[in-house]
Amino acid sequence: MTALLDVDQLRTFIAIAETGSFTKAAEIVHKTQSAVSMQMKRLEERLEREIFVRDGRNSRLTEDGERLLDYARRIVKLNVEAVTAFSDDAFSGRARLGVPDDYADRYLPEIMARFSRIYPGVELSVLCEPSVDLVERIDANELDLAIVTNCELVRPAEIFRRERLLWVTSARHPTHTEAPLPLALGRQTCAWRKTALERLETIGRPHRLLYSSSNAGALSAAVLTGLAVSVLPESGLRPGMRILSTSEGFPELPACQIGLLRSKHESSTLTEALAGHIISSLDNMSEARAAE
Repeated sequence: MTALLDVDQLRTFIAIAETGSFTKAAEIVHKTQSAVSMQMKRLEERLEREIFVRDGRNSRLTEDGERLLDYARRIVKLNVEAVTAFSDDAFSGRARLGVPDDYADRYLPEIMARFSRIYPGVELSVLCEPSVDLVERIDANELDLAIVTNCELVRPAEIFRRERLLWVTSARHPTHTEAPLPLALGRQTCAWRKTALERLETIGRPHRLLYSSSNAGALSAAVLTGLAVSVLPESGLRPGMRILSTSEGFPELPACQIGLLRSKHESSTLTEALAGHIISSLDNMSEARAAE
């Protein structure tokens, strides 16, 4: 009889594939680096294929590893769904979720409604704060899960979504033609703010920071009323906004990465079920790989 793949090994494999590092993956799956290495050795022995190749300090997938990744995601997701479906006592209690307000308006209602319909006995507590603050709350065990953006340098996250980061202006006002360019951006700790300012300085475009706020709604309002230009992920675009292109003098911005952090202090079937719902609701990377 053909031996089956180990789900725990597959989850570790996914973490390495997403972070590019055995060390960072070990933090995500709460194992030692030596345990992670042993798991991947056994997985390669089971498949009789190499799935990783060293690239400097990082590890990248081989062609066989790329093929395995999609299967691994589906197997792990289905495993979580199967276990939770037959757990009589797993879905009562409270789950604590942190979400940046950039994504709260667009995605949070769908996630909460879907989860509550399936698990009505669960109290879902949600906190909306900037990603850097959510990381601190995860470390302090004040949250079970947190959706974060571009926090790779702070803590390895399970990346499940990528979006274009865009320059946006009002569709009704020529704000983007003003000199110096008025900007509405996040706080000093915001990665998008740092990137936007660096790109403008690189091309030597005069600018002034008119509004600084951690509230996405406030930044969007500044854009829509024609007071300032801002940077937003593709999902943050609203009616009345217009994307600014390189032909208009706005440098291209890097992709925005969205990931999931789990508390190191405790984990439960309930937490894993919520994580599965979040990823299934927001994941756009599996579709992109399938299209390729």
